[in-house]
Amino acid sequence: MFPIVNRKLLKKVMNKGSISPAFRERLMLAVTAVDSCRYCSYFHARQALKSGVTPIEISQLLSGDVDNCPEDEAVAVIYAQHWAESDAHPDPEAVRKLQQAYGVEKAEAVHLMLRMIRLGNLLGNSWDYLLYRISFGKWRG
Repeated sequence: MFPIVNRKLLKKVMNKGSISPAFRERLMLAVTAVDSCRYCSYFHARQALKSGVTPIEISQLLSGDVDNCPEDEAVAVIYAQHWAESDAHPDPEAVRKLQQAYGVEKAEAVHLMLRMIRLGNLLGNSWDYLLYRISFGKWRG
């Protein structure tokens, strides 16, 4: 499984601080807005608040509006949205711009965070679908 295989890199990114907690949560919220996982939306909104992201910005990010994130994070947050919208197959030019803006190592850290939230979104949405199916369509979350 992805987190286990990449645990050393995850630990390095999380502990080294190449991506601040607020930056990480902005990335998570941008992807979750596209994937519509209610569990991830709730969890990462709370984490974003704890990391200093304002409630207004959280609301904007969850509605798909990435215009008000900090200038030094804008390229990555817009990229995160594109990455999710392209089903994790971003345009090569977008990847190049991400690497140009942050360098290869930080761009790799951004991708790692995007893959982690995608995994969470897929698990949450699959769980909701299972609940919907076993309730014969009565439970819609």
